[in-house]
Amino acid sequence: MTYKQENNNIIITNLNHFDIDEILDSGQCFRYEQMGEKEYIIIAHNKVLVVKQIKTEIILYNITLEEYETIWHKYFSFDDDYENIKNTLSSKDDIIREAINYAPGVRILKQDLWEMIITFILSANNNIKRIKHGVLQISEKYGEIIDEINGVKYYNFPTPELLCKATVEELHSLKIGFRDKYIVDACIKVASGEVNLKNLVNMTTSDAKEELLKIKGIGNKVADCILLFGLHRYEVFPTDTWIRKVMISLYIKKDVKLDEITKYALEHFGENASYAQQYLFHYARKNKIS
Repeated sequence: MTYKQENNNIIITNLNHFDIDEILDSGQCFRYEQMGEKEYIIIAHNKVLVVKQIKTEIILYNITLEEYETIWHKYFSFDDDYENIKNTLSSKDDIIREAINYAPGVRILKQDLWEMIITFILSANNNIKRIKHGVLQISEKYGEIIDEINGVKYYNFPTPELLCKATVEELHSLKIGFRDKYIVDACIKVASGEVNLKNLVNMTTSDAKEELLKIKGIGNKVADCILLFGLHRYEVFPTDTWIRKVMISLYIKKDVKLDEITKYALEHFGENASYAQQYLFHYARKNKIS
């Protein structure tokens, strides 16, 4: 791939293994709006981005070269070798090869750790539409305006200090269900330093997971999602009851527990387990496999 600045836009050309529709619809990102065919508004890292894809060309509108190189290049994982990742996984078996071929443009986004903590607390026993609504409601009530496009105001995701002002009752009014008290607990523990976000970045994956599990409402699957999307640890395989059904249906062919699914996936897919989970999740959800 190559990129250049043209007027106030960044133009990326010759980009393979990238499909903006597949990426945003793969259950990892919840702050985006579709404007047109392969054209979206994305809110991430305290920025608002308008992005459009035309075949292998990507246009990022109204951003500087510095903003692209320091934020969006990393966000879209442009340095990750997806050709090698996909080839390695495809050699494992026909099932994962089919899942990759179904959505070859899926990538794992590098998102903000704090936002992922709250987002995946919201994800527990929830669907994508309601998760998006919950994140939007929290941002609009406790975040700050960062941009306005076509008369619509866009808000950043509130910091722990800002979200700490929220009470259980206020959060409950946002219709996020039983998760309100878990969000308050996360705010208290992060703002107090009991769970230190900066320390998490430098911890081993197992130690970071142990820290995340201190927060109420974070179990193994939610912790693994935070490790993957917020800390960019690719040696995890987020497993819930739905992924368990998918893996039993496609691979194991017998009833086993969640931890056995995780163990099987990590042994079978190795260091690319997270990528495999993302391809399988998207493939199974779209084809109603469970």
